[in-house]
Amino acid sequence: MRSFGSDNNSGVHPQILQAIVDANRDHAIGYGDDPWTERAKDALRQLIALNDVEPLFVFNGTGANVIALQACVRPFHSIICASTAHIAVDECGAPTLFSGAPLKEIDTPDGKLTPELVLPYLIGFGVEHHSQPKVIAVSQTTEMGTAYSPQELRSLADLAHEHDMYLFVDGTRVANACAYHNVSLKEMIVETGVDIFTFGGTKNGLMMGEAIIPLRRELAENMKYIRKQSAQLYSKMRYMSAQFIPYFSEGIWLDNARWSNRKAQQLAEAMQKAGVELTQVVQSNAIFFRMNKDLADKLREDYFFYAWDEAADEYRLVCSWDTTDEDIEQFVKHLSI
Repeated sequence: MRSFGSDNNSGVHPQILQAIVDANRDHAIGYGDDPWTERAKDALRQLIALNDVEPLFVFNGTGANVIALQACVRPFHSIICASTAHIAVDECGAPTLFSGAPLKEIDTPDGKLTPELVLPYLIGFGVEHHSQPKVIAVSQTTEMGTAYSPQELRSLADLAHEHDMYLFVDGTRVANACAYHNVSLKEMIVETGVDIFTFGGTKNGLMMGEAIIPLRRELAENMKYIRKQSAQLYSKMRYMSAQFIPYFSEGIWLDNARWSNRKAQQLAEAMQKAGVELTQVVQSNAIFFRMNKDLADKLREDYFFYAWDEAADEYRLVCSWDTTDEDIEQFVKHLSI
């Protein structure tokens, strides 16, 4: 089966798979006290040019988000996010269950928060009857496929810091944002004032695994305990960490993102030529479009993809690191059948 359902439907990059195989020799101390984990951490440190950070590797994106947010808040705090955010829509209430902090959801036209949208929610500070705003949480790229620019992230970080808050970036697809804006991870995250972020791997060629990177010392202090309590500490950590070594050090993270972005642009252009209406600008590897339900249902007999907003006949396609020209050509042919 070939599909455009999600980038986590694709396989594992050959170099990543080989890294796992290469790690499968002899015995190694568990829970991250192994040479592969240390090498992976060092590779990430080099990528963002910070030697004093302590990355943590976990199984999946929900786990990464939950741990990062727990490091930022106490139950009397609140977390501000877009109403389309993964933490609000697709994590079964886990962020609030684990942290105790409620989510304050903001409607946006494109999945992106702005200081103007957030500011009305920055109220009640010091008033014991109200939850205390503590985190502005954004997804990069957003769930609508849009990508924050470094300047946009900087404006949100400045707003957060003016109110003694943190800016958290769910970086499941941060590689795609870096590729779109043609900037380094350091320029996108470190230089914009982000306080803590996750770095996605599962949707970008890894078998499994995400990284959590706290950029403030107080956020890093208790994260290893939070990871354990959240059931995200892998005993045979070397197999997870081994993937991140070539992923970071050989630039696979960015190469894969560039490829999936290009394929999405290619597919989007072909769809528009076929008369399909796009509902969002294409700034990553995701395409949002409107189509008559009967036509979409017919197309879904051969291709798996999600309905995004059924009431509006809006659907989503996602390209992957392994999307081919043939995949695109075959899909476009089905549009005219």
